Amino acid sequence: MAGLWNEDLISVEEAGTLDGLFRVRVRRSPEREAYRWFDRGAKAWRSLSWAEAARLAGRWQAALAAEGFLEPGDRVAFSLRNGPDWVAVDQAALGLGLVDVPLYCDDRPDNVAFILADSAAKVLVVQDAGAWRRLAPAVAGVESLRRVVVLGEPSGELGDGRARYAAEWLPAEGELRARRGDPHALASIVYTSGTTGRPKGVMLSHHNMLAVAHAALTLVDCYQEDLFLSFLPLSHTLERTGGYYLPMMAGAAVAYARSIPQLAEDLRTVRPTLIVAVPRIFERVYVRLRQQLAKGPAVRRVLFDATVSVGWRRFEHAQGRGRWSPDFLLWPLLDRLVARKVRERLGGRLRAAVSGGAALPLDVARVFIGLGVPILQGYGLTEAAPVVSVNTFDDNDPRSVGIPLPGVEVRIGEDDELLVRGPGVMLGYWNNHAATSAAIDAEGWLHTGDQARIENGHIYITGRLKDIIVLSNGEKVPPVDMEQAICLDPLFDQALVVGEGRPYLAACVVLDAEQWVPFARSLGVDPLDRASLASPKVKRALLRRIGEALHGFPGYAKVRQVHATLEPWTVEDGTLTPTLKLKRGVVCERLAAEIEAMYAAGPA
Repeated sequence: MAGLWNEDLISVEEAGTLDGLFRVRVRRSPEREAYRWFDRGAKAWRSLSWAEAARLAGRWQAALAAEGFLEPGDRVAFSLRNGPDWVAVDQAALGLGLVDVPLYCDDRPDNVAFILADSAAKVLVVQDAGAWRRLAPAVAGVESLRRVVVLGEPSGELGDGRARYAAEWLPAEGELRARRGDPHALASIVYTSGTTGRPKGVMLSHHNMLAVAHAALTLVDCYQEDLFLSFLPLSHTLERTGGYYLPMMAGAAVAYARSIPQLAEDLRTVRPTLIVAVPRIFERVYVRLRQQLAKGPAVRRVLFDATVSVGWRRFEHAQGRGRWSPDFLLWPLLDRLVARKVRERLGGRLRAAVSGGAALPLDVARVFIGLGVPILQGYGLTEAAPVVSVNTFDDNDPRSVGIPLPGVEVRIGEDDELLVRGPGVMLGYWNNHAATSAAIDAEGWLHTGDQARIENGHIYITGRLKDIIVLSNGEKVPPVDMEQAICLDPLFDQALVVGEGRPYLAACVVLDAEQWVPFARSLGVDPLDRASLASPKVKRALLRRIGEALHGFPGYAKVRQVHATLEPWTVEDGTLTPTLKLKRGVVCERLAAEIEAMYAAGPA
């Protein structure tokens, strides 16, 4: 790759702090492209060099410093879409020794108010006037908050003496301050979107995130010529470390996608070489591919399946896990007819797609890898800043979550729990010593709550301590894995498997509204009549589809009753976390009557 791909890594020692990393990158690569984003006003893609990004951050830093009430260690919260402003606010705050508190744009106002009060944030930055007006009533009583900065075009009174429009608050110019901060000082409080109770504030130091980013770069090469496409929220620690600080460390550019619904178009327009994603993104593409194949001629499905089969076996052979086969000679033809066309829909230049945040179903990984899309599954958690392990190009087992990063120790504890120790492990939970003591033991091991086994250096996640369902007969089943398998069927948008202490499993499912119409008509029921969802005929058909989706699970892991709805579970109604994880307890509480009815009716 010499000549085309050039490395320019910044060491952890040279960076020192996260703001130090930014300043070193600006000094090394002032005129190279740093960020690309879509200007909604001009309806065009714009680009920013590292020097221009530094000037933007300098303006924010000058404005924060001019407030006069901020001291090192004070908290600055921001709820912003991915883009250069997110970077500028982050770097401006860190460069003043402040601690940032990233928020999800779609989080509920009451949750935002809790985080602001718990962290005692003095400054809040929000995306626009609409976002502020949605939050204002909930945060009115947050006494620590002294300034609210609102981005976007000024549009009317803000209704709060603390609130100012950024256009009026930011100075025209500003220089980034040079400083030598403590690498081990608190840099950020990241509130985990807990599936039960209030979120906990994970305290991460500069060194936590720098060390993890650098260790990841020793396993997955990244070059100055790489272009990332960023679409996970930067408030998600995987995107922040892997899609923001890591590219900065390598000197690569980052393009910010407009939105998830526009992701397919942005992939074709931006043509990234690297993406960081959660499994749900790959699952959506997988489901769409299957839907399109189902509508086409049978020969197209046969050709697609043959391509995936040959491509997957070529991959297994290259990894040393399979034999060479004569049908590998067909690959150039199959690649031209099928695989390359799919890769072009992803931009055509992807060197790697890193998947993390949840388990990637093997069937999904098999399809993408079989089509020549190099998916590298990893594992981590916010409390580890967040990456613990990742597969590599030369040692890629998609059944696993890879090998530990250099410097990270892992071992198996009681109940097969995965324990982690290393430079990324958090400082603790903000204002919560009891939770910190429960998570990190006296020897420094972080208790992940995930069950695993370690074979040939690879980590294999086998379950989640708190999410295992134990049936009345003692059999144990993993509901999250089952729900994931069910939702690979396009008919099912969301699923919740229940059965703790019960004689059999049942499922509450949210059906895809578009898929429901033809499905209902095929059964001779009216799709516009909500009563059709409870029809015995519909329930039997749904249970058949669920059974097909769960064919790879043990016999006792069979769903024997189902409750269907078309009303999705959302962040807004409190049933999903901002990272779109199901709040099992909340859903079970709201559907208590429906769940009891499924058991009163007996197994189908």
